[in-house]
Amino acid sequence: MGRILLVEDEEILRMLILDTLEDEGYTIEEACDGQEAFGMLLENDYDLVILDYMMPRMTGLEVVKKTRTELNKNIKMMILSAKNQQADRERIKEAGADYFMSKPFSPQQLLETIGEILGE
Repeated sequence: MGRILLVEDEEILRMLILDTLEDEGYTIEEACDGQEAFGMLLENDYDLVILDYMMPRMTGLEVVKKTRTELNKNIKMMILSAKNQQADRERIKEAGADYFMSKPFSPQQLLETIGEILGE
């Protein structure tokens, strides 16, 4: 199972995702904002980073951009967002995110997408 960094500022949603992924055997580390996440990315390697689009201190898009340009790490990155307009999807892709999942989503949908991303 993969090692995942989960970055979500809404505690209830973060706990639900954390429980879902841990129940499936994933190793999860969590951050509550983009700045904390970027610090963790400086020090650790992950198979996947799941980021909320809109967060305080640094958005998910900013984390993706900084990771791609400054860290030179080949990490799979997925953005979760209630923003589902075509322009938002284009910004997410341009930032360097590999995947996008629209909120709300089901736990099963999340697990299936992560399984596909990690080749499980």
